[in-house]
Amino acid sequence: MKNSKLLSSFQSESLQLQNHVVMAPMTRSRAIGNIPNNIMAEYYGLRANAGLIITEATSPSKNGLGYPNIPAVYSDEQIEGWKKTTEAVHKKGGKIFLQIMHTGRISHELNLPEGGEVLAPSAIQAAGEMFTMEGVKAHTTPREMTLQDIKQAQEEYVQAAKNAIVAGFDGVEIHAANGYLANQFLNKGSNQRKDEYGGSVENRSRFVLELATQISNVIGNDKTGIRISPFGEFNDMALYDEIPATFDYLIQELNTLDLAYLHLAALSQNIPDGYLEGLAAKFNGNIIFNGGFGYDLPRAEKTVSENDRYLVSIGVPFIANPDLIARIEQGAKFNQPDQNTFYTPGEEGYLTYPTLAKAN
Repeated sequence: MKNSKLLSSFQSESLQLQNHVVMAPMTRSRAIGNIPNNIMAEYYGLRANAGLIITEATSPSKNGLGYPNIPAVYSDEQIEGWKKTTEAVHKKGGKIFLQIMHTGRISHELNLPEGGEVLAPSAIQAAGEMFTMEGVKAHTTPREMTLQDIKQAQEEYVQAAKNAIVAGFDGVEIHAANGYLANQFLNKGSNQRKDEYGGSVENRSRFVLELATQISNVIGNDKTGIRISPFGEFNDMALYDEIPATFDYLIQELNTLDLAYLHLAALSQNIPDGYLEGLAAKFNGNIIFNGGFGYDLPRAEKTVSENDRYLVSIGVPFIANPDLIARIEQGAKFNQPDQNTFYTPGEEGYLTYPTLAKAN
């Protein structure tokens, strides 16, 4: 791709990146014992040519570890484990943000370490099932969070952000999408509280806005991004009439924080045409669009060419193509991913995809 805006450097007050391509956050379930390890460092290091890497979802606490073998960032051992990854990426000139995710009700008690508890805005069991080491089981019905639980969870997020900076990350992304805890507060189906964190648009947005404020105050607004998924139904998120009003209000308030970026995930067929673009226009800062760009490069090129503050994030193609940027640049064929190894422990389907250099 000659004269490509997609592959050109991205420069803003908060982000200085080698290109406009962001590696999207993708759970890979390689963190045995919830501790980042050597193969994870190699995996991310191989992809350091992305303009920005956003890591897989990482828990701020024992309560947020809803899936087996996902990483966390609340213990000294986890921080030391993540240092291997940030060093590997920085050694190759890359930038990397840590995505902080608390699973909330998308969890099973069998997946939590000792002392962990399944918590959510309301005591409403999520539909569907999830994998545990004892087989597939229905989600555990969560305990409704008290005001003290909410405060504690926010403190855990903030400490996780501080720990991420200690581990060498360039910043963090608050995961307020895909049906996890922060998204559960926003959504009327999962949040049926009667206090200041439920009911109205303003109240349902409170948890997320307080998180963004607290984290940006501690580590810097230029090191804080956020991901949202309007109209997303993943993980039993309900569709409701106030979705546009909710996200309009959220954007309005986020604009006061001058965050590094807003990451918009297109996770639903129900998103009205042009809605995400309209939402992006209301946000004052950098925008990362997500949704099918890896397999539609002309669309990716068109998107980043429309506005100097637009980036695109690519997911699955990065799994099978550690040298994805080089393949885009050279117009080379992509390796095809093996979905059977997306979440299996070990190197197979993780470090075994060939680069162009090895293929030749």
